[in-house]
Amino acid sequence: MKKLITALSVLGTSILFFSCKNSEFEGFARAESGLHYKFFKHNKDAQVAKEGDGLLMRYIIMNQKNDSVIMDSKAGSQDGSGYVNFGVAKSTFVGSLEEGMMMMAKGDSAAFIISADSFFLKTLKANEIPKQFKQGDHLKAIISVREILSKKDIEENQKKQMAEREAMVKELEGQEAPAREKYLTDNNIKAKPTASGLYYIETKKGSGASPKETDIVKVHYTGKLLDGTVFDSSVERGEPIEFALNQVIKGWTEGLQLMKKGGKAQLIIPSAIAYGSQGGGPIPPYSTLTFEVELIDIKPAPAGGPQMPPQAH
Repeated sequence: MKKLITALSVLGTSILFFSCKNSEFEGFARAESGLHYKFFKHNKDAQVAKEGDGLLMRYIIMNQKNDSVIMDSKAGSQDGSGYVNFGVAKSTFVGSLEEGMMMMAKGDSAAFIISADSFFLKTLKANEIPKQFKQGDHLKAIISVREILSKKDIEENQKKQMAEREAMVKELEGQEAPAREKYLTDNNIKAKPTASGLYYIETKKGSGASPKETDIVKVHYTGKLLDGTVFDSSVERGEPIEFALNQVIKGWTEGLQLMKKGGKAQLIIPSAIAYGSQGGGPIPPYSTLTFEVELIDIKPAPAGGPQMPPQAH
């Protein structure tokens, strides 16, 4: 714990104590609500956070008795700094962590001690508290605030981001058909599209019947963007996958019904019968996809059949 306190204390100068009442925890003050707090750095003249604001903050939440870490914002930090965006919500109980956040200003760092059972049951809305805690135990949270955005700033940023995304999506929509035509030309693909826009290129003949829309199929596949980027592959994972054919993207449902057991094919699937204007995971909006597929087995679907594959639904 000394190392954690030392690391945060470099953010400020002297430790500031100001209080309403004495606290049972050494070095802490207690607010009227019962929240125990200790500031390492505090700008008393700055605007503090309020409900609806957004904080860019670093936090560590630990068991107050032994300092074992329960939550660490570093796990959710995209840049590895440990700082995450957090919306300040209405207090979930008297003496809550939200109250502590609303005592802080930009640049502040502080520690708070709160009720463990209230935090888990009321703030996190868990059904029960973790086994290592009992009623009456406490949590200690260390928080450092880098930035505060007002509700108005957040709304303006969201509008700006939405406008930028809409412009980006519109641009991608216009690029899809030319990119697909270039791919077909560059790869000397002469196949004609089906009515839905699917391109089906058989690379190995199978035998027997084709699967029906309600069947379970077992396949090996590799999915790529038109630039060759692999976004999903059962081949790379080394294990084929089973799924109900009517639980996947329309391009798969249509394309695999053209195959026979043991056959292989390339499916070129426009976004209209794939992930559309939304995209999904590593797949951008308005992306034509290519799949190399091997149909290993076909069987009728039982009730409550297998789940769909991760990137082919």
